[in-house]
Amino acid sequence: MGREGFEPSKAMPAGLQPAPFGHSGTDPAVTIPERDVRADRAGRSERGAMVARVPTFDVVSEVDMQEVRNAVDQANREASTRFDFKGTDSSVELGSDELVLHSSTEDRLRALHQVLEEKIVRRQVSLKAFEDKKVEEAAKGTARQHIAIHAGISADNAKRINKAIKDLNLKGVSSQSQGDQVRVSSKKRDDLQAVIQALKEADFGIPLQFTNFRD
Repeated sequence: MGREGFEPSKAMPAGLQPAPFGHSGTDPAVTIPERDVRADRAGRSERGAMVARVPTFDVVSEVDMQEVRNAVDQANREASTRFDFKGTDSSVELGSDELVLHSSTEDRLRALHQVLEEKIVRRQVSLKAFEDKKVEEAAKGTARQHIAIHAGISADNAKRINKAIKDLNLKGVSSQSQGDQVRVSSKKRDDLQAVIQALKEADFGIPLQFTNFRD
């Protein structure tokens, strides 16, 4: 075609020109503002947390040491005033994790042990937290006995508790050891109540409490 028939294209008005693409190939006109991205991420995180959150509680084995101390004080007071303990130097000492009983004879030691147990039960502390050791011969032919105080759930007892929960065959119920306690979770609160009832009826040889309920 000859040049005389050629007509140059007219330039497109500036207001109608397409915006240039960035180096990444993304059209700046449709880029999501950063604040919207952050809001979307926060929303997803919150929704994920809501989905993951299920009711839980902790199985613990605790000993109220203040009540144990009160029981020891009462036992010592009774031993110092009762006629059948007169002249026997009977006493109960409280350590950080044990009790130590002293008396002149093994017979009086057993009587002191009975007094102590009565005081502990009255203070609503479970006797399952205490483990009697053998009676020993102490100085000058006297008798002595150590009683261990157990607090917390040992690894062996935690395994037994976890197995007992698993054997209940409650769908959606799970448990796991966390230090010296066991965390139990389920989507259904009724199932958690069923677990508590079952553990109350079982005998693990230690006192159990159920705490830290969370929805």
